[in-house]
Amino acid sequence: MSATGKVALVTGAGSGIGRAVSLALMGEGYAVVLAGRRREALEETAGQAPAGARTLAVPTDVGDPASVKALFARAKEAFGRLDLLFNNAGIGAPAMPMEDLPFEKWQAVVATNLTGAFLCSQEAIRIMKSQTPMGGRIINNGSISAHAPRPGAVAYTTTKHGITGLTKTISLDGRKYDIACGQIDIGNATTPMTDRMLKGVPQANGTTMVEPRMDVAHVARAVVYMAGLPLDANVQFMTVMATKMPFIGRG
Repeated sequence: MSATGKVALVTGAGSGIGRAVSLALMGEGYAVVLAGRRREALEETAGQAPAGARTLAVPTDVGDPASVKALFARAKEAFGRLDLLFNNAGIGAPAMPMEDLPFEKWQAVVATNLTGAFLCSQEAIRIMKSQTPMGGRIINNGSISAHAPRPGAVAYTTTKHGITGLTKTISLDGRKYDIACGQIDIGNATTPMTDRMLKGVPQANGTTMVEPRMDVAHVARAVVYMAGLPLDANVQFMTVMATKMPFIGRG
């Protein structure tokens, strides 16, 4: 079903999952606001848009409240409303024992992965509850790490578990405003972030193993499906993963 006239905002839209989802949404007729740290990466995503697609690239630091406010003000000014927010921006920290993780690394991961999703959700809700017709949808990128950690990944794992709490809270508090919220937990999509898996990554049993990956296009299709539901239906949680990756029974 075409989403012509609907407006989406995607964070982390300059690469990987964010780029793939942005382009897929454009293909369905969404106007897409592209948010991310690097203007050149956002413009590269916009340059791959299908003919006639409506896009707006806004360099943004999602961990900075003023930057996030400016992002959503630009989106509303350009398109008049907001139907979908995909909270996708995320970073990790180098794998290490948690007692060795520098505070600055912890703080940076929390600011992007968790505080960023919170700040963007606040601004999205403010728009969605006041527009006509009222409502919209927020989709949070959780990750397999929202369920099970990798070794030495305390900051990433903790923030992704926090995303699940954010998802549930938005789902509950958004009901009266026709705001639906769901979470997609992604395992080993083929993006630059997972290239390291081709060389082997640490496992819970102390070994190092090359892990299977899946085409990021499968993630994009899943998000498009979640986004395309009417607001009286919701995918609360979805896991899409490389079939043979070590998740079920991890550790």
